[in-house]
Amino acid sequence: MSYPEPSYNSDAGAVSATFRSSDHQPELIYPSGGTVHYLATGESTAGEFGLYRWDMAAPPSGPEPHFHKTISESFYVLSGRIRLYDGASWTEGTPGDFLFVPEGGIHAFRNESGEPASMLILFAPGAPREDYFETLERMATGLVLSDEDKTEFFLRHDTYWL
Repeated sequence: MSYPEPSYNSDAGAVSATFRSSDHQPELIYPSGGTVHYLATGESTAGEFGLYRWDMAAPPSGPEPHFHKTISESFYVLSGRIRLYDGASWTEGTPGDFLFVPEGGIHAFRNESGEPASMLILFAPGAPREDYFETLERMATGLVLSDEDKTEFFLRHDTYWL
């Protein structure tokens, strides 16, 4: 493996970094009290990756086992205890634990500890996951999709349930 071809070709560096303070309000608040912070979206990284901070409230939550065909997903536990599924078994993730899931890898995560927990989720490349998270929040607050619309929604967002 080697470095990719340069995508920046000037001999001078650019002032192009973005900063987000720790007190920035979350973009989503779920009915459970969980929040999602859009740290770096696929749009803001020119499609390279998407990075989100997922703060889970005490009530049990998290998706069932699934996989993606076009994106990898990585999880880094910041605080609390989050159960991580690697396709074969569940592991109790604690701060500092990391799970990488390549394209096609079965995975899931759940907070069943009864306490708040937080993690970083990284998608690569940077797919437009914001609509996915926002629609799930609307579904949690009353949006009802037909079975057909639900199937189309998950396929459009590269989510295949087992």
